[in-house]
Amino acid sequence: MSKFDLRKWLDAAKESGQLEIINGADASLEIGAASQLNYKRKVPKALIFDDIMGYQPGNRVLTGSVSNPKLLGMTLDLGPDLSDLELVEALRGKPQQWLKDAPDFRAVEVEDGPIFENVIPKDKVNFLDFPSPLWHELDGGRYIGTGCAVITSDPDTGVVNLGAYRMQVQDNGASVSINAESGKHGFQHISKWFEREGRAPVAAILGQHPLFLIVSGTEVPGGVSEMDYAGAILGESVPVVRAPETGLPIPAESEIAFEGWLYPDRKRPEGPFGEWTGYYSGEVAPVLTVEIAGLFHRNNPINLGAPPGKPPHDYSYMRSVMKSAMATDALTGMGLAGVTGVWCHEVGGGRSIIAVAIEQRYAGHSRQAGYLAAQHPVTAYMNRFVIVVDSDINPRDLDEVMWAMSTRCDPDRDIEIMRYSWGSRVDPLGVAGQPAYNSRALIDACRPFERLHDFPLVAEASVGILSQVAKKWPGLRE
Repeated sequence: MSKFDLRKWLDAAKESGQLEIINGADASLEIGAASQLNYKRKVPKALIFDDIMGYQPGNRVLTGSVSNPKLLGMTLDLGPDLSDLELVEALRGKPQQWLKDAPDFRAVEVEDGPIFENVIPKDKVNFLDFPSPLWHELDGGRYIGTGCAVITSDPDTGVVNLGAYRMQVQDNGASVSINAESGKHGFQHISKWFEREGRAPVAAILGQHPLFLIVSGTEVPGGVSEMDYAGAILGESVPVVRAPETGLPIPAESEIAFEGWLYPDRKRPEGPFGEWTGYYSGEVAPVLTVEIAGLFHRNNPINLGAPPGKPPHDYSYMRSVMKSAMATDALTGMGLAGVTGVWCHEVGGGRSIIAVAIEQRYAGHSRQAGYLAAQHPVTAYMNRFVIVVDSDINPRDLDEVMWAMSTRCDPDRDIEIMRYSWGSRVDPLGVAGQPAYNSRALIDACRPFERLHDFPLVAEASVGILSQVAKKWPGLRE
C-alpha cells in the first residue's frame, strides 16, 4: 500500500477511534439522513455503511471522511491531535510549499494496480450495481459521484486536472452525467477538446483516499496537476495506471473508476440536487453525459460519499479550514499589512462569509483588506460577504464578528457593494438561463481609523484578571 490507499487510511481512522460502522442502511435516503445526523454531532466521525440493503456485504459507502480536526489532520499528514485553530496555523504557508514541491512528486505510472481487480466492459456497465445513494428527498436521481474526482487533461499542455463535480446516474445505470461548473479548470479542458476534436476524454474516481476529495475541491492554480499537488502533501508520488482507451491517469489504488468520452450534444436531464448552499440547486437541465468506455473496481469496493446540504455538511469543515489558511496566506502574500486572522465560515460553506481581522495601520487599511479578500482568486468564487474587524475580534467567533458589526459599523458609511462578481449556478438567488454573476457586500466593522484613540473602551475583564480568576476557580472554564 502507498500512502494513497483508502484502506490504509481507514485502518488509521479506526485506530484513532474516528470510524463508526453503520450496518443495514437503505441507499435510498437512509445513508444521506444518517450522514446528516452525524454532521450535527459536536464531533462528527467518519461513517462506513456496510450490509447496505440490496447489496452484497463489503460493497460500502464512506461519508464524513474530513469532518473533524483529527480526520482532517490525519488526511493532510499533519497529525491527529490538532484543534481547528492549530490546523489553520499548521497549514500556513503549506499550500505555497506544496505548489513549489509538486514538480518533485509527479505522479508515477505503474503497470497494474488494485483498481484493475475487476474490469467491466462498456456494454456491461451498470452504476446501480454499486450503492448510489438518493442523498436528499427531492434529489432528481441517484448520485454516485459526490466525493468523486473527475480527471481531465489540457489538450495543449497535457496537464491533468482533478475536479469535484457531481455525478448523477443516467440511462438506467449505463452512464453518468458530469455537472462541471463553468470557469473551473475541468470545464475549460473539456471546452478545448470540443473545439479541437469534437469530443473530450474523461475519467473519474468514485472511491479514493480523502486527500483527493480535498485537492479536487481546492483552487490549485492552472498548470499544476492536483495529483502532483497531492503527492507534495504526503511526500510521495501518486501511483497511477493508464485508462485503456482514453489514456488518462487513474490513481492505481482507487476503489471505483471509469473512463469515457464527452460530446457537446450528448446530454441528459440532471438535478435538482441538494447543494452546499443548503438548497436544492436550480431546475432540471441538460448536462454533459459520459459515453462510457469501461469501468474498473477493487474487490469489495468503497464509494467515497461527500454529500453537501445545509451546513454543516460532509466537507464544510474541511473547506473552512483549508480556505482560511489559504486566504490568510493570500492576503499576507500580496503585502497586506497587519493581518491577524482570517476565517471562512462554515455556515457560508467556507465561501460566502469571510471574516478578516487586522491591526489598523493607516486610513483606508480596512477597506483595502475587504476589497482584496473579496476578489482574490482563492476567495472570489461565490463570496457574498467580507467582514473586516479589528484585531481584538476573533474572526472565527461569529458572535464576536456580529457584535463588531453591531457596534462599529455604520451601514451608510461602512457597507459597499461589488457587482457582477464570480457567482455560481448553484446560487439559490440565481435565475435560470442568466449568467452566474453575484454581488458581494464589503462590511467595514472596524472602529473608524480617525477614532482609534478615543473610541469607547470595551467593557470586559482584562486578560490578567480573567487568568487570575480561572486559576482560583478552574471549573468556570469547563
